[in-house]
Amino acid sequence: MEFRYLGNSGLKISEIIYGNWLTHASQVENETATQCVHAALDAGISTFDTADAYANTAAEQVLGDALKGQRRQSLEIFTKVYWPTGPKGHNDTGLSRKHILESIDGSLTRLGTDYVDLYQAHRFDYETPLEETMQAFADIVRQGKALYIGVSEWTADQLRAGHALAKDLGFQLISNQPQYSMLWRVIEKQVVPTSAELGVSQIVWSPVAQGVLTGKYLPGAPLPEGSRAADDKGGANAIKGFLRDDVLSSVQRLKPIADELGATMAQLAIAWVLQNPNVSGAIVGASRPEQVASNVKAAGVRLSGDVLARIDEAVGDVAVTDPAETTSPASRVA
Repeated sequence: MEFRYLGNSGLKISEIIYGNWLTHASQVENETATQCVHAALDAGISTFDTADAYANTAAEQVLGDALKGQRRQSLEIFTKVYWPTGPKGHNDTGLSRKHILESIDGSLTRLGTDYVDLYQAHRFDYETPLEETMQAFADIVRQGKALYIGVSEWTADQLRAGHALAKDLGFQLISNQPQYSMLWRVIEKQVVPTSAELGVSQIVWSPVAQGVLTGKYLPGAPLPEGSRAADDKGGANAIKGFLRDDVLSSVQRLKPIADELGATMAQLAIAWVLQNPNVSGAIVGASRPEQVASNVKAAGVRLSGDVLARIDEAVGDVAVTDPAETTSPASRVA
């Protein structure tokens, strides 16, 4: 495992991050989830990402239970706040001071820890003044409940405004968590240059494009039984945009490149996002421990300029690159 600094801070994280969206307390039984977490630890992963909204708070509990007995100082635990939780009442969502301060306490209890290393705004909240949100985050940092603050899926302008307020309030905004893969490159034109200027790193989710970049989905073929695309409860809506035949044909053109490198297609996809110097870590999930052991082999891989050019040629124009695709809900979802 290799480690990278997160933003303009002294915090180092493992460049492969274990995340439990869609798996813990949902697709995966708790015993298997614990085995996956332990496989991550065995592989040298020290950074774990979750959110209070995953499985309506249950995923945090599963992760906390799986990490019991580990030396807390050797781990970096990340969670998030924004999406509806609990009974999903009118104040159980968003980035109001009330919801943030109540949510951090709930997350810490479920995770079984006194603090999280990174607390993240899971989306931008258009219905709460940004000053209110950032003041709440500042208070959480001063209380020692979070060491650093990050965001997820914020635009370049939102990052700039949040970073300025954080500086005025005396804490650091050090990360953004966007979707990023060979097929989804919307952060490259605006978010990445702005983040690099501000000292903000990317922690990217879905580096294998919801599993599409593993190559298991074939153009013109039925969806594999038991796959995410075939599971209405396991992310089928999130993946369907990638299931066009032109996209799947482009993905198949990546296979010879992976084969030449002696890598799986998933390893190639994860290694690819890690070539971006503004990316500090790639979040990977798993439904089986062996998936963790395989994906972690992407750590430390360096892809040559020739390989990167061949990947671009293989993908062609199917990659989504429009910065306008970085969005948050116009109003809170409750």
